[in-house]
Amino acid sequence: MPSASDSQSIIVAGHICLDIIVTFDPAVSASGVPRPGETALVGPANVSTGGAVANTGLALHRLGTPVRFATRIGDDRFGQATRDIVASHGEALASGIRTVAGETSSYSVVLSPLGADRSFIHCPGANDRFDPRADVPDELLAGAAILHFGYPPNMRSIYGDGGAGLAELFDRARRMGLKTSLDMTQPDPKGEGGKVDWIAWMRRVLPHVDFFLPSLDETAMMLGVPLDRAADPAPLAERLLDMGCPVVGLKLGERGFYLQTRSAKRFGADWSNRQLWSPCFKANVVGTTGSGDCTIAGFLAAYVAGESVENVLNLATATGACSVETADANSGVPTLAAVRARRERGWQRLPVTPPAGWAWDDAEGLHRGPRDDSPA
Repeated sequence: MPSASDSQSIIVAGHICLDIIVTFDPAVSASGVPRPGETALVGPANVSTGGAVANTGLALHRLGTPVRFATRIGDDRFGQATRDIVASHGEALASGIRTVAGETSSYSVVLSPLGADRSFIHCPGANDRFDPRADVPDELLAGAAILHFGYPPNMRSIYGDGGAGLAELFDRARRMGLKTSLDMTQPDPKGEGGKVDWIAWMRRVLPHVDFFLPSLDETAMMLGVPLDRAADPAPLAERLLDMGCPVVGLKLGERGFYLQTRSAKRFGADWSNRQLWSPCFKANVVGTTGSGDCTIAGFLAAYVAGESVENVLNLATATGACSVETADANSGVPTLAAVRARRERGWQRLPVTPPAGWAWDDAEGLHRGPRDDSPA
């Protein structure tokens, strides 16, 4: 039976793996990645869970939001380690991890140079056979507020059917009264995921998505346009909105978090026809693993807590900034109240200059775009 707190609970479904994070100083280890025949000396490895389910899900748990998982692992040592790490945060969290006999558990080797972005060596394992019906049954969804799904490009069963299974899952969740949320990831450009017609896939899936929260890099890849990290994100957001999703949030790395919406009154009176940009908060960057996933956790936690759209965006950006101050994905994330308090103490921002026509709102601490229909 759903508990009283389930009205604010979030189901996080999709990809999970074991992360072996190698942190190093590029200045003293030959860029950290040795050429054939060479050895690069690095420090101790940090072993933690990774993937959208663990990164976003455990960040939500640390923020204080009720969360349930829907994911799968194999019956091997990496799978047991994944389950043990999740259970160390709370036994109930591990109950949503389905162990499948004979399957290989997913793992990543994460190369995380100090002060720079990370790269991955990844085995998708059991994620490739994720079953939207068996792994996300109706009884798990019952009473929850949001179903968030992460990393379709690393899950063969989810991208291989053209998006039909995920669209059906989101439609089922909506019929049960949940909002739906989707995050992506970069596939291997030379692998199967890199060859998917992502425009056709998104046209199939996005009409069933309420919050679409990819990164700028992922969006450029999926739309088949050159990546320009300094460009105006509005044209890319417009294309995604045209595919049927009412709320698009683009993670812009060190430039912050961009939000654009169409008609979205069902999310709250202040959600329709918005265009907002929240710059990054200054942080002591140790590692960026999972920072985008933690940004999403802040977004969803603030939304179910009833925050204004401006506060949702700023608390999302602030949660992502907290996460980069540790090497793993989420141990730097405090409670949502602590994130809010740190921001209210005057947490400084990194400078960002939006295109012409934008205006800084000092009271809300973000930029408003020319398409923003701010409530009176």
